[in-house]
Amino acid sequence: MKRYSVFLFLVLFASGMIGCRNGATATSAPGVEDWASLMAALQAAGATVDVGDSVIQDFFTPEGHILTVNGADIQVFEYADAAAMESEAAQVAPDGGSIGTSMVTWMDAPHFYKTGRLIVLYIGSDTAILDLLDNVIGTQFAGQ
Repeated sequence: MKRYSVFLFLVLFASGMIGCRNGATATSAPGVEDWASLMAALQAAGATVDVGDSVIQDFFTPEGHILTVNGADIQVFEYADAAAMESEAAQVAPDGGSIGTSMVTWMDAPHFYKTGRLIVLYIGSDTAILDLLDNVIGTQFAGQ
């Protein structure tokens, strides 16, 4: 009976893990759904975060927020729901050089992240910022 219980537990555990894995995206960060929870997660990771001005990018529908993270600016675009975010994220070329029909010339390397209802854009090459974003959000989905 004990062996059966252990086997049943392992089967249920594995099934649950597979279900969780299939339901999540590779860039989904637990608990980070909106710009406020992103800010909190960055602060919990030890970053200094300040809220800056709003930002508008022609290729993204919502108005964004600029967060200054350890001195570097990141742009955060919050969508009404994950489906709307995914729809616009799908328009970003793998290298970040174009978004939909817009060709973009960046001042530095672009890095696009997504989680919850957010697209996060960091334009820069500071490895500490990139590592922080990778740890808090997950691997970038587009960029250089």
